[in-house]
Amino acid sequence: MKFGIIYLSQPDKDVDAYPYQDIHDRMTEEIIAADKAGYDCAWIAEHHASDNYGILPDPLTFIAYLANLTENIKLASGVMVVPLHNTVRLVEKVSFVDILTKGRFVFGIGSGYREYEFEALGADFENRREFQAEALDVMMRLFNDHQIDHSGKRLPSFKITGDNEVLPRSIQQPHPPMYMGAASEESIALCARYGLGFMTSTLTPIKELVPKTELYLRLCDETESPYDQNPGHREIGIGRMVYVAETDAQAEEESAEAVVRHIETFTGASSSGYLGTISDSDKEKYSKSSYDDFCEDTILHGSPATVIEKIHYMKDATRATSMILHFPPYYSREQTRRTIDLFAERVMPVFK
Repeated sequence: MKFGIIYLSQPDKDVDAYPYQDIHDRMTEEIIAADKAGYDCAWIAEHHASDNYGILPDPLTFIAYLANLTENIKLASGVMVVPLHNTVRLVEKVSFVDILTKGRFVFGIGSGYREYEFEALGADFENRREFQAEALDVMMRLFNDHQIDHSGKRLPSFKITGDNEVLPRSIQQPHPPMYMGAASEESIALCARYGLGFMTSTLTPIKELVPKTELYLRLCDETESPYDQNPGHREIGIGRMVYVAETDAQAEEESAEAVVRHIETFTGASSSGYLGTISDSDKEKYSKSSYDDFCEDTILHGSPATVIEKIHYMKDATRATSMILHFPPYYSREQTRRTIDLFAERVMPVFK
């Protein structure tokens, strides 16, 4: 079992000073600490145009900066919102960043779920999944063949032929490990078709997640060559909100309010698709659920022993290969750092 941490660069507007430029220093400090503590991966999220969510527009720039500040931890885009990018330039930049990290880059992609970001950048939100499917085909051909002659439907046309080719080439071949954030059956099928790892929502209860991971693994049995050799093939990463304290009661006292407050940000129209296709009644359930309800089957909060027990259950139920820790912005810096350290000292060794 591998362990990573996902970073949204989301400010707590009650605490952080506008325009929140210190957020990135805080993230840098935590990633350096995670590297020293033995975490496997730091996932950097891409978000735009709102201080109610993440404010880091370019994970690749940040990852290039982190490359010389860290030693062992993998550095991942978690995720690059594919419909917001030129596909050829994305392949070029991913390959270049893999060189700068000396082969420590992991390429996470997704179709996006916040409509205001697409409006801000002039992108097509309604057809984002079609765009991603077409872009993924283009990316795979570029990573494997280094040339292309593509007439686009959702994408523009691309022509790199003759003496021309896409350079540089990544250290990890044919490309860095690739993961897709997916919730719908359509996206999960795309994951399996191209040999990508499957990243899940932090809020999907495990009982609802099991059919999705079973579908993914079943479809992975049908992945054709050469994609069945891709380094992310059959990998499942589960995102979970995490808080570790000496006792369950202490964890609840210190984190319950922050968890419920954070979950409420995912139930509106601004986060369309984050949980897959859900009904209005399901959204109401998420927004009104208590901390105890989330502890039951969704979040990883409690004492080290409780968290260990829950990870065993989640791993066995979903056949996950990695756990991606998520810390809401409403934890204090001290609480987050304490959880990073306590999780590394008391939980991770059990699974290593």
